[in-house]
Amino acid sequence: MGKTIDVVSLYPKDMNIYGDSGNVLTIRRRLELYGYEPRIHQYNQGDDWPDHVDLILGGGGQDTGQKKIIDDFFGRAELLRSLAVDGTPMLMICGLYQLFGEYFETVDGTRLDGIGIIKAHTVGRDVRMIGNLVEHSEQFGDVIGYENHSGQTFLGEGVQPLGRVDQDGRGNNGEDHTEGARVHNVIGTYMHGSLLPKNPAISDFLIATAVERRYGSFDKIDQTPEQAAELARLDAVAANARKAAAARPR
Repeated sequence: MGKTIDVVSLYPKDMNIYGDSGNVLTIRRRLELYGYEPRIHQYNQGDDWPDHVDLILGGGGQDTGQKKIIDDFFGRAELLRSLAVDGTPMLMICGLYQLFGEYFETVDGTRLDGIGIIKAHTVGRDVRMIGNLVEHSEQFGDVIGYENHSGQTFLGEGVQPLGRVDQDGRGNNGEDHTEGARVHNVIGTYMHGSLLPKNPAISDFLIATAVERRYGSFDKIDQTPEQAAELARLDAVAANARKAAAARPR
């Protein structure tokens, strides 16, 4: 194997109820196929933080999961903020997307402060937004995933969404046709699915950004023809999955 890339899976025990670990598996496999050596660090409450971090992936969780991690999460808040400002690529899904914002007010009125990396806030509602979703992104083209959330997220002024949705009642809040958010190299989104297996463009953005920050450029000099062929096969599988999901909105 070639050069090492250190990937943190953030709170996988409590923030992975919709199969978001598939994002970690996708990043690991694509790094291998590009000729790099992924080193996966599963970080849960009370664990030691890795000495080196190139990329961070976080998943979704119920309100109870968010409450379980919140104290430890705040203990790492300043570190996460500094990594974000420094340009570390991150993907935060659903529950951790919400906690990367300014606050989350649950449906029972409990307020959970976020760490403010994304200037946004979330309010819990009784009605869930659920189903396959296609959003349109300037950088990544059409992004396809599966949303399942009752929290409605409202972006602050000037915050760039990940993409825009065509339908009412979908996306961040069902009102303004935005979905997700982009800050520095941080992506927040409600897209489960898992997201990355169906969206190679986002996977490769995270990988290329991580590699370029660590090694100066994203090269494939150690990639074998067999690895290139397997990567092409996975991209073809992703294209078929995208087509099937887009045809079944609910």
